[in-house]
Order: sequence, then structure tokens, then C-alpha cells
Amino acid sequence: MTNRIDYSKVSPEGFKAFGGVHALIQKSGLPHDLINLVYLRVSQINGCAFCIDMHSRDLLNGGVAIDKIVLVPVWGDAGGLFTARERAALAWAEAVTRVAETGVPDAAYDAALAEFDDKELADLTYAIGLMNAFNRFGISFRSTPAAATA
Repeated sequence: MTNRIDYSKVSPEGFKAFGGVHALIQKSGLPHDLINLVYLRVSQINGCAFCIDMHSRDLLNGGVAIDKIVLVPVWGDAGGLFTARERAALAWAEAVTRVAETGVPDAAYDAALAEFDDKELADLTYAIGLMNAFNRFGISFRSTPAAATA
């Protein structure tokens, strides 16, 4: 994979603005492992190698078991490995990421709202939106995963 441009350097103001949203999410009170699971799942759906690599590493460095990380794509079939909150977050992430296909149905909203209060759900949705945006930059500009440069 050949990096096309380094968007963070050629447009630092835009990158800084995204960084502000990232900082907001980090201070939101949502657990970092939950956010990183959502980031990983969104990146898997979108096929962003750079972000899949980064968030897998973030989860590993945060102490999440490899068994759990490798089952993120099939979280619904992983039994009790994922908590009810994690399952709700992952389901919401899938519905929101696939908005053109799903229309984000009421059932998905109701399931998410059963686990998250209004602010948490808004913050979770900011996280999903941010990762979808970063995925589009990573894929469009062919950001090279750390594993491919090692």
C-alpha cells in the first residue's frame, strides 16, 4: 500500500478539529475499551486497514484478551464474551455505519437506549461518526498500517 498524502500534515486545521472531537469522546465517561471496540468494528465494516491495525493494538495494550478482539466481527455469536453494553454499542455502531442500508431502525435505537442514557448515546454516536470519517481518510489516502511498516 502506498500512502497518497499525509492529510494530517497538508490540512492540519482539519485534523486538529477531528482531534477535538476525539478529545471530547475520551472525556465523555464512556469506557475506553468500549470506544475502541466500536472503533475497531466500524473500521472492519469500512475496510480501513490502518484503523483496524491501530485499534486492535489499542485494545491489546489496554489489556483486552486477543480471544475477544478476534471475535469482534462476529460479536453476536460470541456468547457471553461481550457484555450487554458492548453488544448494544456494537449493534448501534453497525446500524449507524450502515445508515444507507439500515436507515437506523427504531429497534436499534431502542436497544441502544436500553443500555445508554441520552448523553452516552450521543457521545457514542459522535465516536461512530468520527471513526467513519477517519476511515474515509485512511482508505482514500492509503494510510499504511503500522504492521505493514514494521
